[in-house]
Amino acid sequence: MFDLGLLWKAPEVNPVNRKARSIPALNVFNVYGRVFFFSWFGFMIAFWSWYAFPPLLYETIAKDLGLSQTDVANSNIVSLTATLLIRLVAGPMCDRFGPRLTFAGCLLAGAIPTALAGGVYNVHGLLALRFFVGILGGSFVPCQVWSTGFFDKNVVGTANALTGGFGNAGGGITYFLMPAIFDSLVADRGLTAHVAWRVTFIVPFICIVTTAVAMLIFCPDTPTGKWSDRHLAVQQNLASHGISGAVVDVPGELTDKATTGTDSPSGSGSGSDDKKLGFEAVEPKQPGGFAHEARIGEQQMLDTARGEVVVKPSFREALPVVFSPQTLVLAGGYFCSFGGELAINSILGAYYVKNFPALKQRGSGNWAAMFGLLNVVFRPLGGVFSDLVYPRMGVWGKKFLIHGVAIMTGVFLIAIGLTDPKDQNTMFGLVAGMAFFLESGNGANFGLVPHVHPHANGIVSGCTGAAGNLGGIVFAIIFRYNHKDYAKVFWIIGIMTIAINLSLSWIRPIPKGQIGGR
Repeated sequence: MFDLGLLWKAPEVNPVNRKARSIPALNVFNVYGRVFFFSWFGFMIAFWSWYAFPPLLYETIAKDLGLSQTDVANSNIVSLTATLLIRLVAGPMCDRFGPRLTFAGCLLAGAIPTALAGGVYNVHGLLALRFFVGILGGSFVPCQVWSTGFFDKNVVGTANALTGGFGNAGGGITYFLMPAIFDSLVADRGLTAHVAWRVTFIVPFICIVTTAVAMLIFCPDTPTGKWSDRHLAVQQNLASHGISGAVVDVPGELTDKATTGTDSPSGSGSGSDDKKLGFEAVEPKQPGGFAHEARIGEQQMLDTARGEVVVKPSFREALPVVFSPQTLVLAGGYFCSFGGELAINSILGAYYVKNFPALKQRGSGNWAAMFGLLNVVFRPLGGVFSDLVYPRMGVWGKKFLIHGVAIMTGVFLIAIGLTDPKDQNTMFGLVAGMAFFLESGNGANFGLVPHVHPHANGIVSGCTGAAGNLGGIVFAIIFRYNHKDYAKVFWIIGIMTIAINLSLSWIRPIPKGQIGGR
């Protein structure tokens, strides 16, 4: 039975890396609750601004700038391309500088073009601006890496799904907020449509900057303190629990391996350039352990120290991680789930207007917003299911969940495409069913990510997140060349989703012989 008190109580923590084993989501005074809040809220604000154009693009902005259907589609593709590039870079940056600084950097860098939206007067300016606003989409990677760094394996699927799901809801919120702000400026402030849509973008700019600054002021890099000291803290935690046989490397190459043996407290027992950290083992301070610590075995502590502490990446050593079959599984799954979500989110309002003209911009925007807002419930469910199957079926259970919900997503996409509903109840019902499996798939995918190459979590998260954007680009291109035949593209995406997941289902979830992450 779930204990509601866990939502605000100080959580039990892993004695080695100090990761929480529950999520105090309602307690921002607790450091774990605070990081949880800024993880999802920061990404939600970023997603809102990243997708601030589509709610106004198809009618107001397109009319003001004289855009064609092709121009609109190209701007959607450009935005996703920028995010793809940023996510590839953000992963290694998280491993090198830490997710908090990377997160704040993405927000502040994306805030600048957001504020400059008012300076767009032609299609070329729109393409350039949306490319740089796409930086905000890259904030998803540090959001997930930061969450992974604060929550242990028993709840990390739920934590990542909640932060990602609440954050993705920004894609739905933007369909409510941007038209509402625009209409208010026109009706209450007397601005023309030409001016009002430009002023509208100042609101997300202010929210982004405020969130980024607060994140830097109120949150730490890791549960143990500074990012640069994470290895030192782990070794000290081992020693404080009477474990002396492990040595953790100072941040170095990605393939640095922890070794066994006893070093001097100064770490001078090795003549190599890579410093090793060793500490005298001491008796635990209390017979029952340390305050708020979970009890885990000595071997599990050693595996955590050796295999689950993120190390500094190098390009040469990162390549085997990037191109491993396990990373490919995660990338392929997210290519379909999040890629489909991005592409559909960009055209859903237009699809509704095409099939139901009476809805107009505001009505179609409100219904399209529901697709994004369902992330608040459906993406977390994917993470919760992932954590529920883990104790019973291990990492194989998490992997089968990813493929199972993906196949069901494909079934719903094909159903929408073949029926092309003209009845609102049928259309909205099918889209909601598709959203359940699609968005749950996003959560399930990042429930498995922390288990795969955990020493390179930033790289794995970056590759997986970037693959989602690549899927969005591919699907957006298919939408572009089919113009307004949206139904056809839905069943095409459905077939691709089923085929890709079946082709990846045979690959084992984590590399054979991997230390940690099990």
